[in-house]
Parts: sequence; structure tokens; C-alpha cells
Amino acid sequence: MAGEYKSREEKRKAQQTSKKNMPKGKGKNRSLFKKIIISLFLIGIVGMLAGAGLFAYYASNAPKLNEELLKDPIASDIYDMNGDLITTVGKEKRDYVNYDDIPSLMEDAILATEDNRFYKHNGIDLIRLGGAVVANITQGFGSEGASTLTQQVIKRSFLSPEKTLERKAQEAWLAIKLEQEYTKEEIFEMYFNKVYMSDGIHGFGTAAKHYFGKDLKDLELHEAALLAGMPQSPNNYNPFEEPETAKKRRDIVLSLMHQHKKITKEEMEKAQNMPVKDSLIPKEEREKATGDKYSAFIDAVIDEVDKMGDYNLFSDGLKVYTTLDPNAQKRVEQILNGEAIDFEYPTRHEAPMQAGITLMDTKTGEIRAIGGGRERGDVKRGFNFAIDSKRQPGSTIKPLIDYAPAIEYLDWSTYHQINDEPYEYSTGQEIGNWDGQYKGNISIREALWDSRNVPAVKTLQEVGLDKAKGFVANLGLNFENVYESYALGGISPGVNTVQMAGSYAAFGNKGVYNKPHTVKKVVLRDGETEVKNTEEPQTAMKSSTAYMITDMLKDVIYKSNGTGIYAAVPGLPMAGKSGTTNYTDEDRENYGITDTREAPDSWFVGYTTNYTASVWTGYEERKYSLNPRERRIAQYITADIMSYVHEGIETADFEKPANVVESPVEIGSSPAKLPSDFTPENRISYELFLKGTAPQKVSKEFDRIDAPAGLKAKYDQKANKITLKWDYKKDKDVHFEVSASINGGASQVLTTTKEKGLNIENIQPGSQYSFEVVAISGDQRSDPATTSIEVKDKEKDDEDENEGNEEGQPGDGPPGNGEGNGPGGNNGQGPGDGNGQGNGGPGDGQEGDGQGGDTGTGGEDPGGADGGQGGGGDGGGTQPPEEPVEEGSPLDLFQ
Repeated sequence: MAGEYKSREEKRKAQQTSKKNMPKGKGKNRSLFKKIIISLFLIGIVGMLAGAGLFAYYASNAPKLNEELLKDPIASDIYDMNGDLITTVGKEKRDYVNYDDIPSLMEDAILATEDNRFYKHNGIDLIRLGGAVVANITQGFGSEGASTLTQQVIKRSFLSPEKTLERKAQEAWLAIKLEQEYTKEEIFEMYFNKVYMSDGIHGFGTAAKHYFGKDLKDLELHEAALLAGMPQSPNNYNPFEEPETAKKRRDIVLSLMHQHKKITKEEMEKAQNMPVKDSLIPKEEREKATGDKYSAFIDAVIDEVDKMGDYNLFSDGLKVYTTLDPNAQKRVEQILNGEAIDFEYPTRHEAPMQAGITLMDTKTGEIRAIGGGRERGDVKRGFNFAIDSKRQPGSTIKPLIDYAPAIEYLDWSTYHQINDEPYEYSTGQEIGNWDGQYKGNISIREALWDSRNVPAVKTLQEVGLDKAKGFVANLGLNFENVYESYALGGISPGVNTVQMAGSYAAFGNKGVYNKPHTVKKVVLRDGETEVKNTEEPQTAMKSSTAYMITDMLKDVIYKSNGTGIYAAVPGLPMAGKSGTTNYTDEDRENYGITDTREAPDSWFVGYTTNYTASVWTGYEERKYSLNPRERRIAQYITADIMSYVHEGIETADFEKPANVVESPVEIGSSPAKLPSDFTPENRISYELFLKGTAPQKVSKEFDRIDAPAGLKAKYDQKANKITLKWDYKKDKDVHFEVSASINGGASQVLTTTKEKGLNIENIQPGSQYSFEVVAISGDQRSDPATTSIEVKDKEKDDEDENEGNEEGQPGDGPPGNGEGNGPGGNNGQGPGDGNGQGNGGPGDGQEGDGQGGDTGTGGEDPGGADGGQGGGGDGGGTQPPEEPVEEGSPLDLFQ
């Protein structure tokens, strides 16, 4: 037979030849492949068995189904910082809706979004599960859920929201059991009434009335879609608070409804074009729910718990341990209610003035109290001006974004000089100061306590916008961009009091930032699982930067002309900053505000080593303004709450780091110089420097200059004047201040002169004159040169000698031609009854022709005519000083 082998030997050889011709390794590869397949199969079997065993173990520990829990949410308890119960949330009434009353439109929207195969699976959707498994492998465990609507009912009723294998296994097991014991319609009804819909409400029926003021049957397509999208993240999709986010979610629901053929494309597009706000119930008509105790603080707790994970305070049966100080919270609420306060809230506008308050522990970031607003009534989950409001911070931003980065990155001292002058932004827009004035070169300390705008902008420019942005990001202020206008607080959309408290607390905590928080820990429904606040302290700046800013901000409060003086608490080491915002010209025109001093917002943030208080005041609508006196209220509130919480406790002052030194500086020196022994006290400032950068040179600006030498006083009896002369041989631009006193009385400045002499006239005989002459050059003053002179009353001394003489009559003697010798007046009588009538002033004596006595006498030099007829003085008196003297009208300062 052809092709057959003739013997076994031939067959064997043929097989050997065949093997030789085979590619090397092919047999081995096939064998290895088989082994891998077998191994994977065995591993799969083992894995399946192990997984089944683990699933069985987890399922055996699952709680039992409880019909009461399936239909009703479990309330949560909230505790204060001392572990005492504050309140319980989650016991609200709801409009329970039976399945038969649920509109098909609403059911279609929910199932298209949450579980399109609801009526096809037995509690677990394997197809959806497969997609989720792929997503979890590629994107990480927990990245995508596969929970059916049935599983969501189980999770909300019995289990914690943690994404663990144990919880998912128990959820799957209980979902299967739930499907076995209840119909699909009953399960959908459970979900429909149980789901949380934000604002403390549950169920779609309640939500329809709460948001749209309608019964379910009256909802339009776009409204039903909005509600159907909310359960995934109720607070984030709340249309009252987040209309834009809610619209995006609504439009996704509408696209899913179209995808699953529940609506047409035209219906989808029409509904997507509907504005969210148009169909919402008007704000003034919204129902006010009964508020919880400390509702403003509870608002913050609810938001924080929601961000900690998939937890719901209103239905999950949680125990939440908070940071609330009940006494501080009570005082904050009393202040807002106007109880036991030292100021009055304004009433000149239709709306009430509002305030937002955050009180925080400086060292830990734990929020102790929150004031959400005034005249809120018992509104629950209403607008909270402490956490929901976003307002421009005004000058309170200056330490954060301007000066702290300059100290941090540029090693500035607190004395660093900046020219406060007319200035513009890079865009050419002018920058003005609050008082419309400019101070010239000033320190950043003064720029802060006097809240100057030009130095703040210049500082930000020197730091650089990117560095400033990074710096404030470390303080919890994450701005998308930073512009030059941010230097003055022109920030959009703004900040709230919680953010500002957190940022400022880092200054009082040696540069360490703690994210503000209201929750210490959450204990889940099982009573054992604890979810703690995981925020860790972060170093935001050097301790030296924090201390130097703090030292300057103390001056804001405690310097007599600082901008924060109304926040001062006597004896309390506190630092802080005020802030005010402005209206634009367009705003003023629109709101009819003519007074340029009116402002929409006023802030104050103050801190000690124990507490930080952040206060905003203003109105809900910016058309209502604050006048200068009303702007102080933010400071009054700060002072009140800080005084209250610090009473009876020790508050340490801020600790200076080892690398910071304090040094006296002569104000006006640039670069900084030490004051000299002669620098006036009011020209010395004590400033902070990083070690190694303090000034070493001593200023000579106020060094004492030499005093005038050889001061002499000489009395001219005939001219009745005193001539002062002195010497000054230093070649320096000086002038001289001359002062005098009479008979030991108060000294008075007579004049200042550049000459080295002075004539003082109209001298009172019989008096003691004392003189001081001080040399002055710029701001420098010498020690005084002094002298005294006694002017005798010769008229009294010669009274007896001249008893028989009669008053001389006019005669025909020649006129006098020097300075007369009488003390004044044209009476012809010198000290010795001269014959002629002399003129008391310098120059010309009068003719004399009357009968005389014996011999007239002049002053110190003879000047009278001899005997007989007439005889006026003919010269007499002192000669002018050798050096020029100040001449002019008589100095009558002693009369």
C-alpha cells in the first residue's frame, strides 16, 4: 500500500526525521502554554472558591432585614466639644407617596438615571457589575459603583456608606434577599420615599413641593429630571444653592432618558433649554422649616459630614462629635440678636444689617462658634452669612497676600521703606488712599496700621503675582488667578469668614495652618466604626514671618491712630486687621449713593494665641450701604466675643522666634540706621529684623552741634536797649534761636536769626534779664548758651540828688544828634534831668531852650549840654556790635 511503512523500524526512523525537521522549542512552548492555562484555571477555581467563601463569611455577618428601617431614615445625634448632646437631626416629616401615586414620568426619570434594568435583575445587575469591575481595575477600587436601586435601598437602610469589600458583599446578599421578600414596586416605593433631597428633606414627593411648590403629578419634564438627578449628591445639586451645577446634572438625566427611549430628542432639547431658576419657588415664598438648636453651626456640620464621605446626617443614624463651644455659640447668637451689647445695629434701611461670625481655636483650627446672620428666625439650612457668603475682603487681605509674602520671600523687615505717593496699576488706573493723602516714605508697619493702599500694591508687585498666589494657597485661599487689584482685596467672587479665620490663625500659630473644621469624628451606625477628621497641620510660612506680621498687626488695634482701635480689649495681646470695600462709580449711580464714604462691606479679623475671630458686616443686597460709624460694628463684635471667650483664662503673648531681633531705628533713615544719643524719642521706632540684617550704623541726623560761644549782653542806657553778641566759628549752615526771661519768669522765644547778635529794645529798668541762644541746623539743636544782665533803675537812685531841679523848658540849644538818653518819650528828662529834651528813640534829639538845672547827664557816656540854656544830647549811647545784629521794630514780648 503506497505511503505505508514496511516495518516499524521505518516508521520509527520517519518519526525521528520528522522531529528533527520541527522548529526547535516549539514543543516546549506548547507544553508551557498548557501549563499556564491549567494553572490559571486552577487559580481561578481556587479564587472562586475563596471568593465564595469570603462572600459567605461576609454575608453571614450581614444585619437582618427590618421593615421599619427600610421605610424610615434613622436620625443622627450631634454632640458638642464636651461630648454633650446638642441636637438630633433627621426626624423631619415627609409626604409619603404610594407606588400607585408615582407618575410614570418621575419613575422613568429615576430609572433611566439610577437603574435602567431595575425590572430585569434580581437585585444585582451583572451587566452593570461587569462595567464597574473594568472601571475599578483601570481606575482604582471604588472609582465606579454598580449598585442597583435595590442595593441603594439596602445601603441607606442598614449599612455604612464605606466602599469596602465586606460592605459590598453584604449589600449584594441583602439585595437578593430583599428582592425575594418584596415586589419591585414595593422596593421602588421604599427608594422613592427614603432618598435624601438636601435641605433636610426626604423623598421626591416632599422635594417637589419644597423646590417647585407642586404636587408630583404637576411636574414638567425638566423639573422631574432635576429631582431625579439630585440623590447622587443632594447638596451639590440643590437648585436653590447651586443652580448651574443642578442644570448640568438635570441635562445629563434628560440625555439618559432619551438614550433609553423614554423621551424624544425634541422633548430632551426643549427641556434642556429651560432655565432652572424660572420654575423654582420664589425665595420669599419658601417654607420655613423648624430650626435645630445652634442652626448656623449645624449647617456647617452637615456640609462637612457630607464632604467626609457618602454619609447622610438625616438618615444614616450617625453620632457626630463636633468642636462646638456651647457658651461661645450662645454669646455669638446673643450679639447678633442685640442682647447685652454696647452698640446699636442701624435701622435706616428697609432690610436688617447682617453679620457673619466665625470663632476658631487658633492652635487647632477647631471652630468654636458660628454666627450665620441676624433676624433669621428658625430657618433651617437657610443662607448662612458665615459660610455661604462670598464677599470681597477689602484690606484684611493685605497681610496675607502682600506683606507676609514680602517678609517670607524677600526678607523684609518691619521697617522696610516704601514710598506712599501718587501711583497707578500697570493698566494705568489710578490708586488712591482712604484719606486721599500720600505720606511719602513710610515703613510697612505704618502702611499696615494706617491701611495705605499704594504701598500694598507696590509690595505685591515686588513679591510677584505667582508667588503671592502660592503663598495664600497654603493658607486655604485657592484663587484661580491673582491680579494687582487683589493687593487691596478686589477679589472675585470673594471669601467667607471661615476662610479668613483659618488664614489669620496661621499668623497666631507660628506659621502653621490648620484647615477650619467643625467635626472631630463620626461614629457610624454600627457603633464601632469611627471616621476621624484627617486634616493635618501644614507649615504655611516661617515662624519669623508669622511673628513679624503679628507684631505689626498689634499696632492696628493698640496704636492710638490705628484703623482697628474699636476692636481693642484692654490687657489682651491681640493682633488683627480691618477691611472695607468700595462701590464703583456705576454702583453709586445705580443705587443712588452720593456719599463717597458709604461702603458695602466691613470686616475685622482678630486673633490671639488662643482664639481667632473673623467678622463680616453688611447687607444681603449691596444696594444698602454702611456709613463710617456703622463700619465700626465689625470691630465692636470682635471685641465683644474676644473679651467673652478670654475671660478667666490665661492668654500668652506671641512668642518671638530666635531668628528675629528687635532693634531701635531712627525714623526717616534709609537704609535703616540706629538712633544716636541725640535722636528725639518721637523719632525712634522699634522694629523687627531677621537675625543678621539689623542696622549697625548710627545716624548722625540728630547729633548735637556746638553751642554759640562768648555770649555777652550789654545795656545801652541812652537807647534803653540790650545788645546781645555771640560767636560761632563752625562753618555750618546754622541759625540761632534767642529766648529770654525777665525776673525769673517763663522763658519766651524772641526770634530766630542768622546773625551773631541781636538788639532788644524797650527794656524795663530795675529788671533782671536772662538770655539763651541755641544754634540750629536742620533738625539738630545745640545746648543753649546763657547770660544774664541786671538793668538798674537810675531814675530812682538819683531822685534825692535832683529834688530842686525844675523841668527844663524848651531852649535854643542845638539839636541832639545821637541816640537820646531818656528812657522814652520827648520829655527831655534823662536819668539826671538834662537841660534839653531828648528823643527817646535813636537819631535826633529835640532842641532845648528852657531853664536848666545844674548839668545834664547822658547815659553811660556824657551826652548832655553843660549848664545854662538848653543843650540836647549830642551822641551818647552804645555803638553797634562789631558783628551784624538783628534790627527792626522793638520787641515788646515782656509787656
